Amino acid sequence: MSEAEIGVIGGSGFYSLLEGAREVEVETPYGRSSDVVTLGEVAGRRVAFLPRHGRRHQFPPHAINYRANIAAMKQLGVTRVIGPAAAGSLQAHVRPGEFVICDQLVDRTSGRSDTFFDGPETVHVSLADPYCPQLRSVAQEVAHRLGLPAHPSGTVVVIQGPRFSTRAESRWFRAAGWEVINMTQYPEALLAREAEMCYLNVSLITDYDVGVEGDPQATPVSAEEVLRNFQANLPRLRDLILGVIAAVPGERMCRCGSALAGAHS
Repeated sequence: MSEAEIGVIGGSGFYSLLEGAREVEVETPYGRSSDVVTLGEVAGRRVAFLPRHGRRHQFPPHAINYRANIAAMKQLGVTRVIGPAAAGSLQAHVRPGEFVICDQLVDRTSGRSDTFFDGPETVHVSLADPYCPQLRSVAQEVAHRLGLPAHPSGTVVVIQGPRFSTRAESRWFRAAGWEVINMTQYPEALLAREAEMCYLNVSLITDYDVGVEGDPQATPVSAEEVLRNFQANLPRLRDLILGVIAAVPGERMCRCGSALAGAHS
């Protein structure tokens, strides 16, 4: 019997809500995960929680061992991963305090270990639709039921970090029509696909990247602002994630579980 069926990779503060919680260390072929994994239950579902940056936030975005984190979840039996994340807005209509249930991503990172297949086995997995449609539908329904301000779709551009964008970069991203900016969605989403796990992103908007376009009074984002807004909205994010866990159907009705079929060369 697997240890868990649903995994949550996110910020600290969630594991305290797990019933019957216990901690386990997981060694993977890729090293240790960001921290110990906390196992417990939510609404009768077996859940594994892992703080993405470590419990002391000791791993900046570019230094996270994404492969070990996803591999640890896989070893524990997880088939669905929920990846909540703080994120910035690139568009005026996507406001701080709102959620975006992303359906697309754009990778602007560099140098990250982003595959389980370094050879001699070669796999070309499809990432045309990086987020699980079944989990996205569940998240949309739960957000609506809870009355939470949630955009049902959106594109997240993933930057290397840990620095924030220049004004020119942010203007470029806005002009492309992308809604969300973040530092951790890649390669986390890709690795989950390679592991044939369903993956859901729920982005909590904490700021406007470099201010609202055309507003001379707008100031660029700061780490202090991100943390303050994230903490202020954490209870709503917890409600949403707990609601999604409880509502996830027992049967997977998506293609995530067969992502490697026909992908070998």
